[in-house]
Amino acid sequence: MEIHRVAVIGSGQMGTGVAQITARAGFETVLFKVTEGPVDAGRQKIAKALQREVEKQRCTEQELQDTLARLECTNRIHDLTDCHLVIESIVEDIDAKKNLFRRLEDVVRETGIFATNTSTLSVTALAEATRRPERVIGLHFFNPAPVMKLVEIVPTLRTHAAVLGAVQLFTQKLEKTGVVVRDFTGFVVNRLLTPYLVDAIRTLQEGLGSISALDSAMQLGANHPMGPLALADFIGLDTVLHMASNLYEEYREPRLTPPPLLRRLVLCGYLGRKSGKGFYDYSTTPPTPNDWLVGNPT
Repeated sequence: MEIHRVAVIGSGQMGTGVAQITARAGFETVLFKVTEGPVDAGRQKIAKALQREVEKQRCTEQELQDTLARLECTNRIHDLTDCHLVIESIVEDIDAKKNLFRRLEDVVRETGIFATNTSTLSVTALAEATRRPERVIGLHFFNPAPVMKLVEIVPTLRTHAAVLGAVQLFTQKLEKTGVVVRDFTGFVVNRLLTPYLVDAIRTLQEGLGSISALDSAMQLGANHPMGPLALADFIGLDTVLHMASNLYEEYREPRLTPPPLLRRLVLCGYLGRKSGKGFYDYSTTPPTPNDWLVGNPT
């Protein structure tokens, strides 16, 4: 079972990142846009990212042109028919992902593999919503996909051994390190990371220290490259909320309950870097801590 043509569903930050690395690794890549707007926006994002790599001498101009030549952008689902591997990277909502897989199985060849880039949802639940559960697997990339070296590979109890082998080889060709993990909510990284993030938010909420104090403490005291609140902003506070909610639903551990402060930030549209404001205000350079979140708004 060989993979030559890959589809990536979703042209947000993660989807374009995955499409960039698959096309650059030599795979014919179809970037499928599920939301409204010009389909070529994903190509423009990838071209800009690769141009920065050229400027930093991490990529040649020829590699840039070859990568873009292997990239097709579309919003027509029938353009995915001949893809050997389809990687969904849409909103972290299990019903949306199930509906997408149901649409895809009427279009994509029967030998095609369906992969989900979910960070915390059950791969088994997604697989069992299809007529081909043995051909469904988790491929959890990390953000930013062109930089992060890890991919969690998540087979279900019904995933065919040949499918697992094919995606392991695919991951190697991307020059990523694939780690095979069991299908339990959160897998490995987010099962360990999410409690850390929500603990940090709860610690801030309880007034143990300021935003910069908490982040500096973990950077300098634990040798982390980024503090937990800056990291939550980077991931996206809506995503962190989904992660915590999904983990709590699975394990019912009180520690995993999303803190009220996190819920209110998401309700206000303060999602972190992608919205320009979260625990930090990204309209300034460097970003300014929003310490008023747990103090006097004035």
